[in-house]
Amino acid sequence: MSKFFALIPAAGSGLRMENNLPKQYLPLAGRPMIYHVLRTLCRSPGIASVLVVLAPGDSEWLKHDWSEFFGKLVVLDCGGTTRAMSILNGLKAAPDELSISDDDWVLVHDAARPCLSEAQLDKLMNELTDDAVGGLLAVPLADTLKRSGASNRVEHTESRKGLWQAQTPQMFRYKLLVDALSRPGSMRMTDDASAVEALGLHPKLVLSDARNLKITYPQDLILAELILRAQQKGEYGECG
Repeated sequence: MSKFFALIPAAGSGLRMENNLPKQYLPLAGRPMIYHVLRTLCRSPGIASVLVVLAPGDSEWLKHDWSEFFGKLVVLDCGGTTRAMSILNGLKAAPDELSISDDDWVLVHDAARPCLSEAQLDKLMNELTDDAVGGLLAVPLADTLKRSGASNRVEHTESRKGLWQAQTPQMFRYKLLVDALSRPGSMRMTDDASAVEALGLHPKLVLSDARNLKITYPQDLILAELILRAQQKGEYGECG
C-alpha cells in the first residue's frame, strides 16, 4: 500500500510582503505562519512524514520551538533558488530511513497557505489515492477577467469558462514528480502540476474553496487570521 508524505518548500524570501523576515516566519495568530501548515499536515493520520526544505544557513528556523511535531517532521537545508529546485532537492535528499518508494504519494504544499483545513486535506487524499496521475486542490474562477493594454486600459475581457485557480497541496507519485521536475525548463515552473502536464499527463482538479488562500501581500494576513480563528472554533465544515 502506498504511503503519503508531505513536502513544504520554505526557502523563499517573500519580497512582496514588504518585510525583512522571510514570509514563512511572519507572525500569524501568535505563531510563525509555517506553524499552521505544519500543524495541519503533521496531525493528519494518513501522512507518514512531513519534509520542510529550508534555505541553507536559515537561522530563523532555530529560533522557534517545533517539538510538538517531533516524530513526523524532517528538516532539510537544501533549498534552491526557485520553488521547483527546492522541491526536487528535497525529494532527492529525503533520508533513507523514510523508505520512500517510487509509488508513494508526495503532497507539496506552500508554506504561504496556512489556512489549509483538515477537511480539504482529507478530500484531496481520498479523491486521488487511486488516481493514475494525481492532482491538486483548485477552485473555479469566479471573477471576470480583463486583459490590459496600454496605460492599464482594458484591451478585452477574457472568458473564464473552464478556468480554475490552482492551490496546494498538489499530490503526485514520488517518481513521477522527480521525473517531471528533472526535465529541462521545469525549474522555471511555478507549480508542480505544470511540470507533470509537460509530460503529457492531465492532473485531476479537486474542488476546494477560497479559504485555502495564499498569503502574498501584507493585507492577506488579516483575512488569514480570521479564517484560522473560525477554523479553531469549528465554524467551517467540509469544503466543496
